[in-house]
Amino acid sequence: MKFRFVCMLFLLFTLLSCGEDSNPNYQEEVARPEFFHRSVKQLTDVIVHDIFSPPVASRIYSYSSIAGYEALAAGDPNLESLAGQIPHLAPAPPPPAGQEIAFPIAAVAAQLRVGKSLIFSEPKMDEFREELFQEMREIGVPEEVFAASVAYGEQVADHIIAWYGGDMYKQTRTFPKYSITDDETKWQPTPPDYMDGIEPSWMKIRPFTLDSASQFSPLPPTEFSLEPDSKWMHEVNEVYTAFTGVDEQESAQRQAIAQFWDCNPYVSHTVGHLMFATKKITPGGHWINIAAIAAKKADADFARTVETYALVSMAMYDAFISCWEEKYRSKLVRPETFINRHVDQEWRPLLQTPPFPEHTSGHSVVSRACAVVLTDLYGNNFAYDDDSEEEYDLPTRTYPSFLAASEEAAISRLYGGIHYRPSIEYGMTQGEAVGKHLLARIHARSKITEARGGGLTTKR
Repeated sequence: MKFRFVCMLFLLFTLLSCGEDSNPNYQEEVARPEFFHRSVKQLTDVIVHDIFSPPVASRIYSYSSIAGYEALAAGDPNLESLAGQIPHLAPAPPPPAGQEIAFPIAAVAAQLRVGKSLIFSEPKMDEFREELFQEMREIGVPEEVFAASVAYGEQVADHIIAWYGGDMYKQTRTFPKYSITDDETKWQPTPPDYMDGIEPSWMKIRPFTLDSASQFSPLPPTEFSLEPDSKWMHEVNEVYTAFTGVDEQESAQRQAIAQFWDCNPYVSHTVGHLMFATKKITPGGHWINIAAIAAKKADADFARTVETYALVSMAMYDAFISCWEEKYRSKLVRPETFINRHVDQEWRPLLQTPPFPEHTSGHSVVSRACAVVLTDLYGNNFAYDDDSEEEYDLPTRTYPSFLAASEEAAISRLYGGIHYRPSIEYGMTQGEAVGKHLLARIHARSKITEARGGGLTTKR
């Protein structure tokens, strides 16, 4: 009898000890949006470190964000799965029956696993993952719940990894490079590195919502001409004289705009006999950061945060496919090449010319598509301070809306000396069509939630 009493006391003590670090509110506390924000920022830092091209970076952002979204949507009745809405995405595996899951943990686990599968510097992701998971554990999540949540998130991640394996990315790694010709109307590699054209087969990548890469083909570029009074030469001259005839204040403003939106992931520098490079975020990475700024300013909850990243990255991804289809169809010569041949052989653009054809402007297409989605999520007059470039020693800029920011991003390419005006204007139209098409096809926030006035979204 005495032995049985001692055993019961020991069992009671053990149970109490196991529970003394448990937090009864752990489900709410692991749903801190900061956890997902930090995961995406870590992925951005690795993308910058590994120097992925803008189209490839959009692929990394989109698949990892979709993984996080699908893992969260499995346990959130306010979120609709993207399966079926994206025609070729099958439903993710369901959560294990009878096992409690903290779905925000699963979402972070899914996002990190897919992100890791798409980058080179895997140890950087592993180290971050362990640090973040330790913070989440310290909230007081029961270990069996934490382990099951991570396991489920990784199961969803494996489902997304299998899915992205069919998007033609691997096949395009073996396709021919861009062929340089003697046609002076066509793109030629530009200084200082004279790199090959980046991703000449990107239009073959499977889109999310576009019916085809050519669905929203823009108007063609202006007809090439060497006639002094031709429309083509007027457009060339606008780039060549972008800083001519303007006062010092306007000149400084144009330069600041061009540099703020440069977003060139790899810029070469030559000083004497020394050559080095600087690395920065891609155009898509800049808009991913704007998405983070918007979600934080709006005090978006975990679900809205994850939804924001998923929708913005999907718009970005489809925008790159649409843009690259036109780039390698028209194959238009860049201003730097034409001006050096026919106007001024000593002229150099303010920004380093990116290594791919001119028409249309990737910044214009991608920025507008992302801005359209963010406007749908957070409103047309959402003013914000964009500090995305502070870590690259550029000051914060303020915008009255996402659409206004996209317009400045677009015109920055003319100020930078790397795009003609039609590429910018037609690219904006192209990006708007891509963004609106995605919103018409994808309904992330459930219709029930919208009918009740839930969340920040506008009705579509």
